[in-house]
Amino acid sequence: MSYENQRDSEEDDSDDSESESGGGRVSTFFKRLFSGFLRNWGFLRDVHNMLNIPTQAFPAPNSQQRIGPSSQSGRNKVALKPGHSLMDWIRFSKSGKDLTGLRGRLIEVTQEELQKHNTRDDCWTCIRGMVYNVTPYMDYHPGGEEELMKAAGIDGTELFDQVHRWVNYESMLKECLVGRMATAIKAFIPPPPPPTSLAPPISLAPPPEKDSRPRYDWFQTDVSVHLVIYAKRKIPSTGCTSVDLQAGVLRLEVLLGKMSYMIHLRLAEEVEENVAVHTAASVGKIQVSVRKQAKRKWTSLGQPLEFHNTFLRKKDRALFYRNCVLVSKTEVNHNTHVFRLQLPRGTVRHVPVGKHVYLKALIKDTEVVRPYTPVDQTMAAASHHSSQDSDLYLMIKVYPDGVLTQHLNSLQIGDLISVSGPEGTFSLRPLRDVTHLYLLAAGTGFTPMARLIRLALQDIDTIRKTKLLFFNRQEEDVLWHRELDELAANDERFQVEYVLSVPSDGWTGRKGRVDECILKDFLSRPDVSKCYACVCGPTAFTELTIGLLKQQGFSEEELHAFQG
Repeated sequence: MSYENQRDSEEDDSDDSESESGGGRVSTFFKRLFSGFLRNWGFLRDVHNMLNIPTQAFPAPNSQQRIGPSSQSGRNKVALKPGHSLMDWIRFSKSGKDLTGLRGRLIEVTQEELQKHNTRDDCWTCIRGMVYNVTPYMDYHPGGEEELMKAAGIDGTELFDQVHRWVNYESMLKECLVGRMATAIKAFIPPPPPPTSLAPPISLAPPPEKDSRPRYDWFQTDVSVHLVIYAKRKIPSTGCTSVDLQAGVLRLEVLLGKMSYMIHLRLAEEVEENVAVHTAASVGKIQVSVRKQAKRKWTSLGQPLEFHNTFLRKKDRALFYRNCVLVSKTEVNHNTHVFRLQLPRGTVRHVPVGKHVYLKALIKDTEVVRPYTPVDQTMAAASHHSSQDSDLYLMIKVYPDGVLTQHLNSLQIGDLISVSGPEGTFSLRPLRDVTHLYLLAAGTGFTPMARLIRLALQDIDTIRKTKLLFFNRQEEDVLWHRELDELAANDERFQVEYVLSVPSDGWTGRKGRVDECILKDFLSRPDVSKCYACVCGPTAFTELTIGLLKQQGFSEEELHAFQG
């Protein structure tokens, strides 16, 4: 995905060091510091009450889920000392040792005091008004102390907000909590004196612009209730609407670019949990229909709940999870499976191409969250999802020491998995009028490319050629090898080439790693063509490949880096 998904690498493999995110990728700084930990709500509630801190929703309003432009680079991974893995930090932080140096006391920290703690051996930072001593975490930080020191002795909230909204710093650093920042008292500024004459003001406020906020209405019949959303703009035919109906509570979210419109109601009467959604894309109209359990007239649609009828930036919305059922697990190769997840009854949702979801699990009293990019059931599957085929397919690589992937691999058919709605900012707009699409992937960086390939071949008529350059260590690591070969054999518009860094003696294909020579052979820019390239893989791979593509004449507008 455009990001978009995290590549929280859990094995030190230069060619396929993607994380257990399968298709995930994440941006910089606190990515590894904060990913995947359970907020201890009881502890935080006590701390907040003790310090008289107003409760605020998490993720915080300013946090972001983003896909950086191709020019933005991800954080470089550093080699950790033995015994300094994610699980080692969990054990160490729960060992009972004093990680703050204050023997359990919580203090108010002034700006001057915070600035004093700005060295490698004495490092405090502030995140959203809370101060943490991150010194004990230095050796556990996969991004290295250099990244962590960027927030030493200062308010690191802005840096923190550059990462994904699913991060969970409160639990991660709860044993490192020093206290809260002291609130500076602002000087009182008296209002200006009233005018001394009756003359009209010099300037008048401009007339209000046309209201572009979506609105809703509803109507009913004897047997059904219909909620209608007027987006006031053209919308995608699929993928922009998520509906959840459970225990009489209706939650509807419409994604409109970077904005999110939400309806959240406790319905006035009981209804069946079957939901129908109809979209008129060209006029921006969405109709959600449910059946009444009793044939009687409703006097109102229901009782508004939190964030009802709000129009906010998507990144300001907290993630919303549903419990999905594991329906099947299909082997792809020696360490990767496709997990098929069934949405709960009452949920209607489609994950657009290039978007990802988050999986969440409670492991050893710790909440672990990772992003994954959905794929189709197979490369031969149609890209269109009917209402009868709303299941989610996630291609997940199981790492020997992966905290979440080992948990997922242990699940039995019928077990539940918490899954978020679609996230990310990948857009298909740059593909308009593109004639040649180049996809460069390493390891599980293939996952966002899978559906993009099908989309290019089925739905975008202007694309005359789609080429995939797929990097792996060994041939056995290639995902959907046979399916890709079959697709290339059956559709002349698609071409795939494999590059192995540790090939067997019998391998006759390309060998090595991404470099200028390989890209020159792979890329072609015919006259009167419009090209576009997407890259996904480990951070080092993505950074190097983007740089090489620019050397080959690709502009920023012709590149998309799935960040990791």
